[in-house]
Amino acid sequence: MTNVIMHGCNGKMGQVIINLIKDMDGVTVVAGIDKNDSIKNEFPVFTNIKDCDVKADAIIDFATATAMDALIDYAVSTKTPLVTCTTGLTQEQLQKIETASKEVAILKSANMSLGINLLQKLLKEAAGILADAGYDIEIVERHHNQKIDAPSGTAFALADSVNEGLKEPYEYCFDRSQVREKRKKNEIGISAVRGGTIVGDHEVIFAGVDEVIEFKHSAYSKAVFGKGAIEAAVFLAGKPAGMYNMSDVINTRVKNS
Repeated sequence: MTNVIMHGCNGKMGQVIINLIKDMDGVTVVAGIDKNDSIKNEFPVFTNIKDCDVKADAIIDFATATAMDALIDYAVSTKTPLVTCTTGLTQEQLQKIETASKEVAILKSANMSLGINLLQKLLKEAAGILADAGYDIEIVERHHNQKIDAPSGTAFALADSVNEGLKEPYEYCFDRSQVREKRKKNEIGISAVRGGTIVGDHEVIFAGVDEVIEFKHSAYSKAVFGKGAIEAAVFLAGKPAGMYNMSDVINTRVKNS
């Protein structure tokens, strides 16, 4: 049995994950962390993570960037493996996560979807071929009107995957409205759309002469992210200190299949 602490348990993603786990064998939520304790859960909820005295095999984090520092401190002090899916982190927080991974197992991913993580692998190969052939690269992401950060963490992750496939990294371009000039060859345009209840769409466009190749991923419910996060937590439980990613989870699944 994998015992999990849900950080951000009363948020939208937290509730999705809790409901998914209710129908699963081999994993259970033993405690939750959330400033909002108005929702009734079948486990204790702490408004301050420092007060949590429940032992667990892993923490799943779907909260806000402002809660990250206290979360990292808790994971390190209790040696509880951490799966963090929170985006919009500062460079200082990213560095703190990197440092903490030397003392506790941490899996960080901007997107827990199996499809997105497979897409990242495909983009590395495609970018190495198409960029040399003169294709321009653009990324368009679409999310609901309640999402705070833009561009999305997943858009950045996809752009990073493209760059990993290139001989020389391209620059990221977020806004062309202030500069009247032709598109530069060595740039990746990243555009964000916010509206309605769009769960998450990401499109990577390779535009060449008389030809366009598009890679697209659409999420139709938050459950795809929740399932990935749960699988990551089960994978991370008992792992030694280090920085892990969803590729490690996918590779383990392939070996066990």
